[in-house]
Amino acid sequence: MKGFISKGQHPFFILLLLLAFMLGGYFVASFLYLVLVNAVFGIGIADLTSLLADPTEHPEGADALLLFQGLVQFFSFVVGPLLMIRLMGYTTPDFLNWKKLPVPALLLLAGLLVIFIMPANSLIINWNAKLSLPDFMQGFEQWARAKEDELAELTKLIANFGTVPRLLMGLVVIAVIPAIGEELVFRGILQRQVHRWSGSAHVAVWVAAIIFAAIHVQFFGFVPRALLGALFGYLYLWSGNIWVPIVAHFFNNGFTVFLLYLQQSKAIDYNVESTEPMPIYTIVLSLVLSAAVIYYLYKQFMQTPTREASIAQAAEERQNH
Repeated sequence: MKGFISKGQHPFFILLLLLAFMLGGYFVASFLYLVLVNAVFGIGIADLTSLLADPTEHPEGADALLLFQGLVQFFSFVVGPLLMIRLMGYTTPDFLNWKKLPVPALLLLAGLLVIFIMPANSLIINWNAKLSLPDFMQGFEQWARAKEDELAELTKLIANFGTVPRLLMGLVVIAVIPAIGEELVFRGILQRQVHRWSGSAHVAVWVAAIIFAAIHVQFFGFVPRALLGALFGYLYLWSGNIWVPIVAHFFNNGFTVFLLYLQQSKAIDYNVESTEPMPIYTIVLSLVLSAAVIYYLYKQFMQTPTREASIAQAAEERQNH
């Protein structure tokens, strides 16, 4: 299929297009939000300004923000990029997947890996949360701490998952949509275009991971999020199929949402939002188990066959160049 956008475009141009399509998705989401927030919650444009300025003061603030987050994520990170891929003349599988879908057991294991690695990651989370910057960066540190506190308050407001309906809503908005959208953007498009541009798979993985961490604007959670992004990146690099990092990303976010549900419904007595490290024996066990699972997945993914359509596509792209 011949698209409106040439397949042979330079990676830099494709990344600019990605930003444009994501921005277009944001505008569409914002328009729909104005319509839906009025229809569902009876909030007009005048009231919306005060709600966004201080959502804690509005009775529908949490639900209204959750709706906004879901719409923006869906249209900016899913609809916009997918439309760009189609206009380039690709089908979604041909653009994103050069290998066949792994067996369900490997997909499940990729998801469980991010849970196995959480105790080890808690050590890095604790270090990053307590990081103190040098004197000449005090201005930045104060700004970053203030931003961190502001986002924490918004998260606390939105993350009210104490009932089953709110749990399901949280899973869709916090786990399903971000897992699909963020992996599509950061791994499926950004990582692959940086790989084309730089010629280095490792540079591509880490550039995408760093941008993935930076876009969340949480400096005191930057390092663990970048490492998580790199893990998703290598899972994609090895498996050659976007569904692998999507499943892993969903398990990461979904597990946290489910723990919050259990905590808020009093089923468990555990502070999910704590930045304290887990017990040392769980960290050691986590490191050993995670390393073993990563090595096993790497070996299995290396044996996953390439899709025939991807072989034909690569030949066509070489011919175009």
